[in-house]
Amino acid sequence: SKAGEDDCLLEINKKMAGRVNSFPSDPLNFIHFIVEEVLKLNEDPRVHGVYLHLPPAYITSRVLNTIKPEKDVDGISDLNMGRLVRGDLSKGFVPPIASAVLDLLEKHDSALEGKTVLLVGGEGPLGVSLQCLIERSGMVALKGNWSSKSLQRQVMQADAVVLLGAGNMDLPPTWIRPGAAVICCEPTLETDEQAIEMSSKSGLGYLTAAYRTQNVVGSCSRWLQEQQYRPWHLHSLKLQPMTPLHLRDIVHIEISRAQTPKPVDQLAEEIGLLPEELEAYGRSKAKVRLSLLDRLHKQPDGKYVLVAGITPTPLGEGKSTVTIGLVQALSAHLKLNSFACLRQPSQGPTFGVKGGAAGGGYAQVIPMEEFNLHLTGDIHAITAANNLVAAAIDARMLHEATQSDKALFNRLVPSVNGVRRFSPIQISRLCRLGINKIDPASLTPQEVSTFVRLDLDPSKITWQRVVDTNDRFLRKITVGQASTEKGQIRETGFDIAVASEIMAILALADSLVDMKNRLARMVVGTSRSGQPVTAEDLGVSGALAVLMKDAIKPTLMQTLEGTPVFVHAGPFANIAHGNSSVLADKLALKLVGCDGFVVTEAGFGADIGMEKFFNIKCRASGLRPNVVVLVATVRALKMHGGGPNVSAGAPLPKEYIDENLSLVAGGCRSNLRKQIQIAQLFGVPVVVALNVFKTDTQAEIDLVCEIAKECGASNAVPCHHWSQGGRGSLELAQAVNEAASRPSHFKFLYNIEMPIVEKIRTIAQQVYGADDIELSPEAKAKIDYYNQQGYGSLPICMAKTHLSLSHMPDKKGVPTGFVLPIRDVRASIGAGFIFPLVGTMSTMPGLPTRPCFYDIDLDPVTEEITGLF
Repeated sequence: SKAGEDDCLLEINKKMAGRVNSFPSDPLNFIHFIVEEVLKLNEDPRVHGVYLHLPPAYITSRVLNTIKPEKDVDGISDLNMGRLVRGDLSKGFVPPIASAVLDLLEKHDSALEGKTVLLVGGEGPLGVSLQCLIERSGMVALKGNWSSKSLQRQVMQADAVVLLGAGNMDLPPTWIRPGAAVICCEPTLETDEQAIEMSSKSGLGYLTAAYRTQNVVGSCSRWLQEQQYRPWHLHSLKLQPMTPLHLRDIVHIEISRAQTPKPVDQLAEEIGLLPEELEAYGRSKAKVRLSLLDRLHKQPDGKYVLVAGITPTPLGEGKSTVTIGLVQALSAHLKLNSFACLRQPSQGPTFGVKGGAAGGGYAQVIPMEEFNLHLTGDIHAITAANNLVAAAIDARMLHEATQSDKALFNRLVPSVNGVRRFSPIQISRLCRLGINKIDPASLTPQEVSTFVRLDLDPSKITWQRVVDTNDRFLRKITVGQASTEKGQIRETGFDIAVASEIMAILALADSLVDMKNRLARMVVGTSRSGQPVTAEDLGVSGALAVLMKDAIKPTLMQTLEGTPVFVHAGPFANIAHGNSSVLADKLALKLVGCDGFVVTEAGFGADIGMEKFFNIKCRASGLRPNVVVLVATVRALKMHGGGPNVSAGAPLPKEYIDENLSLVAGGCRSNLRKQIQIAQLFGVPVVVALNVFKTDTQAEIDLVCEIAKECGASNAVPCHHWSQGGRGSLELAQAVNEAASRPSHFKFLYNIEMPIVEKIRTIAQQVYGADDIELSPEAKAKIDYYNQQGYGSLPICMAKTHLSLSHMPDKKGVPTGFVLPIRDVRASIGAGFIFPLVGTMSTMPGLPTRPCFYDIDLDPVTEEITGLF
């Protein structure tokens, strides 16, 4: 039964008694039924109290302990009994009938201390609770048995007698000493008025109901208190040092495995998450439910920090390690709440050439093998959803090519039990077509034809299949070659899964409703009449939302020092915006509190990932950053200062190993200066983080920090997180804390209502340093088409090489005097941006001659993975 509702509790008792009496007599079936009902009530957020009004035979230990302790308003579960005996009532409840008995005893005789109370019968929770309460009130509690020969003597000596479950047995009046109170606690399951009246003559029934209601109110009050923001009680983990000291020679998985992560439920509790907000995936990771945003909607956000980088070498400059080192320093060492929000890595590069993306050295997310592999299946969900769209496209084209309008209509709107009905998604399509009818029989032949035929142009289908593997031979394929496909052959291709528009949608959606709407808006191709065809037109968008309903929840993990991390989404940083999810950032900003920090990372250099973070992600989220951390390395600065080319897999030239101050200075005064200026275009203070390698000299480190400040950085500090963990990033944490305390004057680079061409030109000139842009005829035609379709007010997501500020990968430093060529312009309408193509963009990487998978193996005995990095 649900306690705390408006009905009289005695009426509820009567109804439940009737339900019990009408239930089949098999006790095991009935107990199973009770347990199932209690489990439902446990999970119902509208219910704050559960009590059982059942025959004693059914109140088994299994039944009692099924009730959640926080909803056990009768206080009879083992946990609540233990709390009562121990005297800890801060979380438990006193059984209402015990409180009622004590109340009656006090009314009978206000001077209770020293009085003797005899408890006759009853060995269960009621007897235990009464004995505790009586003794705590200064009285003496004695136990008596109906079969005891000394019962008469015990009764005659007692100041009060409480009969527990006495059945039909009565005490002879001659046994009761004058002035003594007799209270009968026998519960009744009778439904007639007389029985109810008899049970309440002493007022015990009404008092019990009142105390039970008081417990429900207390439960509700505790629940409301739990819904408030909870201060963190983070227990950081001590790093486990390893040798050799030159940590860049250590396999990262060994460092990760040397640390024992906290159980994820413990981490969740430490950072103020409620148990019902967590969906555990094993011991070390869990999904976090979006209901957290509703619970903490009044909680002010923390400070928002973006980690970006200078134009990188092909080796990468360590933005992920800086991000992790920074939060380890903030939380584990400065004791400031902080959260890292990272992208989920694709398995393509993990088994290809780049390896994993969990950080490195003593700045890692752990367990790194779980982070780098399947995680919680988000990328698999995206793959399934993306390929369902692809299958729907080809199947629809086949059926339209081989069936009449009437046959299509009969299959799309089948007759069920003699009745045809449109599904909700079909009614939406009719509305978009301007056909305001809901009766299938009322459509004219022309309306039927318009409804059933998407008439997709095979040469203008933009949707491709995806797989999360680097597979160069899927870049261009032919489908439909089986005879069953009736000649519907066309060329298409595969992208890597993280290049799917669904991944970009996952990263930009701010709710399940928003994600569902974005999925519906995705344009998959164009009809022969030139109209865009969407996922909703295909009838598939509801199914996509079902496939993605769990993927929308961020995954909680931890760093090597036990500080929290959200891992969520991982869109490409060229054809998409290259940032982790809006939702992960929003959840983290609520959890850290107003003085805490959320540190998130943007892909590639600041000219790409940071610009898209500001102009696309911040527009979608409404969030405003406080600080930009700009990551640089001596290695990359030397390259921009005129050093030789750097190639993945090849030994570094000696210029990058030996001290060379002139190359460092050249890189600082060119690329580093320009990237600082790009951040300043948006009005956000910049802290330069120099990711230190073992080959860097002190003179080089000092020079970078000095010039960075001259170029406008609010601070510039060396970072040693790789070898020292959070302790090695303390200077950075202090610099970020100081910069975040200053006012941020954030502004967008362009007005969203500017023409598409002008938005592209603004980015090219102000961010990349181009003299102008040059549109191909195809690009001009696409822009005209997008304007005609009403897409002109979308933000711009430039698809450009990350290896140069220009479109020419070999031009380092700050190229000038170039015109940026726009080869083509495409649109991700569901994600909500236009993406111009500057040069050729590969969306399916290939495997090198010797991929990473050569070194990856599994020990079949210990199940330990080796070779991941």
